[in-house]
Amino acid sequence: MADASQKTTNEPLAGYVTVRGAREHNLQNVDVDIPRDALVVFTGVSGSGKSSLAFGTLYAEAQRRYLESVSPYARRLFHQMAVPEVDRIDGLPPAVALQQQRGAPSTRSSVGSVTTLANLLRMLYSRAGDYPKGQGIVYAEGFSPNTPEGACPTCHGLGRVYEVTEQTMVPDPSLTIRERAIAAWPQAWGGQNQRDILVTLGYDVDTPWQELPQKQRDWILFTDEQPVVPVYPGYSPEQTQRALKRKEQPNYMGTFTGVKRHVLHTFATTQSALMKKRVAQYMRGQECPTCHGKRLRQEALAVTFAGLDIADFSRLPLKRLADVLGPYAGGKVLDKKAEAAAPEKAIVTQRIAADLVARLAVLLDLGLGYLSLERGTPTLSPGELQRLRLATQLYSNLFGVVYVLDEPSAGLHPADTEALLTALAGLKRAGNSLFVVEHNLDVVRQADWLVDVGPHAGAHGGRILYSGPPAGLAAVAEVANPPLLVRRRKAHAAHAAPGRRLAPAARRNAPQP
Repeated sequence: MADASQKTTNEPLAGYVTVRGAREHNLQNVDVDIPRDALVVFTGVSGSGKSSLAFGTLYAEAQRRYLESVSPYARRLFHQMAVPEVDRIDGLPPAVALQQQRGAPSTRSSVGSVTTLANLLRMLYSRAGDYPKGQGIVYAEGFSPNTPEGACPTCHGLGRVYEVTEQTMVPDPSLTIRERAIAAWPQAWGGQNQRDILVTLGYDVDTPWQELPQKQRDWILFTDEQPVVPVYPGYSPEQTQRALKRKEQPNYMGTFTGVKRHVLHTFATTQSALMKKRVAQYMRGQECPTCHGKRLRQEALAVTFAGLDIADFSRLPLKRLADVLGPYAGGKVLDKKAEAAAPEKAIVTQRIAADLVARLAVLLDLGLGYLSLERGTPTLSPGELQRLRLATQLYSNLFGVVYVLDEPSAGLHPADTEALLTALAGLKRAGNSLFVVEHNLDVVRQADWLVDVGPHAGAHGGRILYSGPPAGLAAVAEVANPPLLVRRRKAHAAHAAPGRRLAPAARRNAPQP
C-alpha cells in the first residue's frame, strides 16, 4: 500500500481507484486516490459529502459501467442511479452497494427471502420432510406462499382475508352522496366522476345515505356491473335528465365502478404505498379460516420437520432455529430404520441442514439471532436490513469487487461490533475491497485507509481533508481523536483555497494556526 504522502497525479496508480474532478452534489471538484483490497472508511460530519463520494460517485459509476454491458431489457430491472459528475475514475472494480434503504415495501418480503434461507428451508422440507402416509411429494415451490403452487387458495398467500362492508365504506350514513357519504371512493376528480355518473343513472345524490332504498345502496356498493354512460359535469340532476332526453352531446362518457370493486382492485394492484394504505382503512381483515394465517396450502402444511410444519419452523427465532438444526447438521439420525430404507434422505438432510447452520452462524454473529425467517422486511430497521444483506454477501463467494456500505454499525450493540469487523475482514480476505461510510470509532480504528471529507456540511464541505493510512494522522497537528474533530477540519480549511485540491503530503504538512 502506498504511503499517504504520495501526491495525486493525472496518471492511474496501480492498485488504486483514482478519482479526478468529482463534483457530485457538494463535492468541490476533488481528486483522491483510494487503495483496492483494503478496508477504506469515509468519515466526516453529516452532509459533508462522504456519501456523495462513496455512493453518488464511486458506486454510481461502477453501476453505470456494469449496466452498459447488459441488454436494455435487463437494465429496466435495476434501480439505476444518476450518472455521477466526475471527470475520470480509473481502476474501479465492479461494486455492490449495501445501503440503509429498504426499497419498495412489500408484505411478501421477509428475512428468509432477503437472506435466501427460505429457499434452503423449502428444499429441506421438500426433500427431507416427514409426509403423511399416502401423500405425494410437494416440490420446493409448493412451500412458498408467493407461488400459485404454494399459496393458500382462500387468502392467496397473505394469511388474512379482507372483508368490505357497507359500514366500512360509508362510515357516516347521515351524509348524502354529494356530501361524500361514500368515503371509500377516490378523492378529488375520481370521486366526483362517480357521483356524476350516479346522477346520470338516476340515483338521488342529495338524500341522506341511510334514507336511500337498501336495493339502491347495495347496487352502488357491491355491483360488478360497469355501465358506460354520458356525463354532464356541473349539471343539476334535473338538467342532466333533460340533457339525456334531448340526447345532448355529453362532456365525456364515464364508466361506473362499484365501491367494493374499486377498493379491492386498488388494494391488489396499486404501486403506491399511500394509496394502498388509504383503501385498506375501508377493509376489515381477519385471520384466514383455511390456513389460520400460515399462508400455505394444506398439502404443504401437512409436511413436518423436527415435528413442525414450515410455517411454525419459520416463526422460530434464528438462534432457536440453529439449535434445532444443529444435530441434523452433525449427522444425527432419529430413526435408524428410516435411514436404512432411504439413505439418500439422510444425506440430503445432513447437507441442507449443515448449509443452513453455517449461514445462520453469520447472522447470529452479527447480533440478529432474535429475528425470525418470517419477519417482514418493512418492520426491520435500516441497520438490521443492511446486516442481513452483508451476511448474504459473505456466502456469495465473490472476489475482486468493491463493497460500498453505509454505516453498517448503525443500531448494532457495542458488544456485536467485533463480529461486524470480523465479517468485514472476511470479505477483504476473500479478495474484495470495502468502502465504508462510518462514524463509529471502533470501525474507524480498524481501517487500512481513511478518507475524511469536510470540513462542514453542504456548501461548506465537499473537500478531501485527509486521505491515507490511519497512522498518518499522527502527523496532522491539533488532532486528539482522529479523524473526526471539527477543529482539525477548520485548520485545514483555513489554508485550503476553495477549489484547491491538496495532495495528502500537502494536507499533512499545511501550516497550522
